[in-house]
Amino acid sequence: MGQWFLTVVTVCTLTEGSLPYQKSRNTVVTMKGTLMNTDTTDTVKKRSVFDAVNCQFFKAADLLNMSVSHRKLLSTPWRELKVSIPFIDDKGELQVYTGYRVQHSGARGPYKGGVRFHPEVDLDEVRALAAVMTWKTSLVDLPFGGAKGGVAVDPSLLTERELYALTSRFMENVKHVIGPYRDIMAPDLGTNSKIMGWMMDVWGRIHGYTPAIVTGKPISLGGIPERLDATGLGVAIITKEVLEKHGEKIEGKTVVIQGFGNVGSFVALHLEAMGAKIFAISDKSGAVINSKGIDVKKLVSHVNNTKKVAGFSEADVGVAEELLHLPCDILVPAALGHVITEQNMKKIRARYVIEGANIPTTPEADEYLTQNKVIVVPDILANSGGVIASYFEWAQNIQMHGWEHKVVEEGLTRILKTSFQQVCEASKKHNVSYRVAAYLVGVERVYHAQLARGF
Repeated sequence: MGQWFLTVVTVCTLTEGSLPYQKSRNTVVTMKGTLMNTDTTDTVKKRSVFDAVNCQFFKAADLLNMSVSHRKLLSTPWRELKVSIPFIDDKGELQVYTGYRVQHSGARGPYKGGVRFHPEVDLDEVRALAAVMTWKTSLVDLPFGGAKGGVAVDPSLLTERELYALTSRFMENVKHVIGPYRDIMAPDLGTNSKIMGWMMDVWGRIHGYTPAIVTGKPISLGGIPERLDATGLGVAIITKEVLEKHGEKIEGKTVVIQGFGNVGSFVALHLEAMGAKIFAISDKSGAVINSKGIDVKKLVSHVNNTKKVAGFSEADVGVAEELLHLPCDILVPAALGHVITEQNMKKIRARYVIEGANIPTTPEADEYLTQNKVIVVPDILANSGGVIASYFEWAQNIQMHGWEHKVVEEGLTRILKTSFQQVCEASKKHNVSYRVAAYLVGVERVYHAQLARGF
């Protein structure tokens, strides 16, 4: 059986993890983090998703000539908390779930990151997402660090009272590491503004009221209207900027979107408004395709009524598993992570891949696509609109003052355009992909902040 081995310096720690990753093979990781295959077998190999994220970090660390000690410091979470979450369900029975909060780096400010409720949540995934938040907040130059939380639960199987009980107990169990200047939570997969309001209330009953403890709250509790569609809007803005950078216009471009939740639906709405043709969309219920273009507003109305894209009368039925392989100008993976892998990377026929989801592309797939002239815009840039809007909400809550809608939208657009320009400059200077360039910009800022703190 082939095994993992490293040359000269450990650039990526490639260990067995919890997620299916690729076929086992002899692989050399060069000083630039390139994965080179030397043989193949049919044995399925598993590797940590956190290690996959660190592969990108180590590429940036190489370009920065970072010491081994600092590589260890910045590739290791600062704190990991695992908690049991007991509560009594509606039948009077005791239920116990497991929750996590990982604080990856606070070098540049309070930890910042969402909380997801999903049955596949585990510590490795939360670690990886926390690391992504560190590099994301740094890339867009926000005064935050990176964190992430999660509970291994399917929220759709709980009643509202049970969901409230679970949320309350989780917040009570992590309250000692959370605070408006310490760690600020936000919605993620399986959570929403209502759950953020509950979390704010639980923390406030213990420590005193402050709306700045979470972002993505209901407007009545200090949230901002722009937060709901900020991630999708950001993806659309970056898509337009990338195309224009490559001498193209967004009008008339064909778009495939995998995932039609809070991110994918707003990506579709904003790209449609910019003149793009959204012709294929999927969610966990299936896929819908209309070669003439899907009327996104009508699909949104259908989903609001039925909770799924399947059954939309103005489109043909598609196969969700094949959606990523459709020929198109722009592919937006906006659902779960690790959907573009070594197993399907050769089937991708998009010219641009804009990552609306976190960690949707594995390192091998990323290198393959880049080598084959597919423009891949990484998650830490493409979907950063959400955390930018969260920063504006947090800043307003800290000041106990509200900003005009125009100020928030202009600020979000300005930050995204500036960050993309910095990525372009780093890409050109070092002759690297957008992903490596984005990590380089983000990692360098955290590295310098850590040095300034005396480490």
